[in-house]
Amino acid sequence: MSPVSTKLICFDCDSTLSSIEGIDELARARGPEIFARVEAMTNDAMNGLLPVEAVFGRRLEIIEPRQDDVNAVAARYIATIEPTAEDTVNALRTRGWTVVILSGGFRQAIRPLAQKLGIDRVEAVDLFFNDDGSYRGYDKEYPTTRSGGKPEVIARLQHELKPTQTWMVGDGVSDLEAKPMVDCFVGFGRYMARPKVKADAHRFIHALDELLVER
Repeated sequence: MSPVSTKLICFDCDSTLSSIEGIDELARARGPEIFARVEAMTNDAMNGLLPVEAVFGRRLEIIEPRQDDVNAVAARYIATIEPTAEDTVNALRTRGWTVVILSGGFRQAIRPLAQKLGIDRVEAVDLFFNDDGSYRGYDKEYPTTRSGGKPEVIARLQHELKPTQTWMVGDGVSDLEAKPMVDCFVGFGRYMARPKVKADAHRFIHALDELLVER
């Protein structure tokens, strides 16, 4: 049997493992007006101006994404992967880290990216579709649909895995909420350097392979 890992690292997906925001890409498919509305809501939430729950369901109501739209975003995640992500994840794994994607995005869109990176576990929101592929809803009970959701998921992972270290890497205020729960919160600024995240992070990086530099 392979040794049990004692270290846990959770990565945000949007604007971290990939350059895009998945919800904004879903909105882009509905035209420039809807894209502008949704992008503004996303930025307000990620900058901490609005709670996640104030925009989460509303954005999906505006977009009404189809299953084909979600599949297209899945392909976009892979096309826009952070340049050092694959090598970084592989190196972390060899160093004994359990790697998890922890996102307020959508599991169906993120799963192909996770598979490309060799990440088995995706903690994200499930979307529901009708038989014809039209939008039916989302998992309203999943923690990352609301403020404080990522710390809640991390607490569950820590209880399950009992790691000796926990790190969180992300670009948004919803990621920063996990800081009290982890040994190291790493703010990520390659795509979006948010002032609050930069100011409050234990570390702030602009490429994922900077995680491999011992501090």
